Amino acid sequence: MQQATRSEPAKDRVDSLTLVTGATGSQGGATASALLAAGHRVRVLARDPGSPQALALASRGAEIARGDFDDAASLAAALRGISAVFSVQLPDAHGTDAERRHGYALVKAAREAGVRHYVHTSVCEAGRHTGFPRWQSGYWWQKYWTDKWDVEQAVRDAGFERLTVLRPAFLMDNFAQPKAQFMFPHLRQGQLLAALLPTTRLQLIAADDVGAFACAAIDHPARFDRTHIELAAEALTLEEIAAALSRGTRKQISARSVTPEEARAAGLFAGWIRSQEWTNEVGYRADIASLGSYGMPLTSFSNWIERHVHEIVIET
Repeated sequence: MQQATRSEPAKDRVDSLTLVTGATGSQGGATASALLAAGHRVRVLARDPGSPQALALASRGAEIARGDFDDAASLAAALRGISAVFSVQLPDAHGTDAERRHGYALVKAAREAGVRHYVHTSVCEAGRHTGFPRWQSGYWWQKYWTDKWDVEQAVRDAGFERLTVLRPAFLMDNFAQPKAQFMFPHLRQGQLLAALLPTTRLQLIAADDVGAFACAAIDHPARFDRTHIELAAEALTLEEIAAALSRGTRKQISARSVTPEEARAAGLFAGWIRSQEWTNEVGYRADIASLGSYGMPLTSFSNWIERHVHEIVIET
């Protein structure tokens, strides 16, 4: 298999322009950074062009386009002259059908603007969701999975000349602020508390690696065309995660596996607890070994901690 590395030159970078959505978040920010570092012209869609994240990207040469998925005119303006799009949407946490609406709106606007290459990030296990144990019972957050899959399908059905779907596992960046404040609130006090069984292995991927694969796909559209790539670098237990965090931060961090009921009593929110139960029963199952064929180095959790140690807040 032909290898595609982060350092290979892209063709027509000077003439092409990529729109990156979600650039003030983990995956979009990592993608924008990877593209800029590789010499691409980048336009960022931002609700608040004055946010620190948007300003940081602007200082590195990115164009900032004020826009919102719910504002069709702003999408049309942001997509003028765009040859490739990086697409990411937040899950619908408030019952507004936001992920599907936003995903569909961006696909429609990109097609109308004549975008040739569409790179979309979804989630590992999308497409296998109906085979999950207890799927028919509604025990899992079904809309999370069907929204992810439906937006993927919209991308595939839109008729783009080139398309790539990335499916990351659990982001290492969830252990850093600000996400850790909600997902691992006890980490500040030196405890990694979760309803993960001691034997459960959680597949992890760095947002920077998602960005690197997105950049490679845009650099080599024929190589990545019509591919869906599940991304994970390693699979660790809760105890192994806590040990790595202890080494990297030089703070004592303990792992505490609890029942779902104990997790609720400790203040974790219900949807996140259910996701941990899902990890115990199903879990992300990316074929990590097969990713070596792309010739792209993946970030270990220890290396990720070293890079992001100042974003991991431990107050003990």
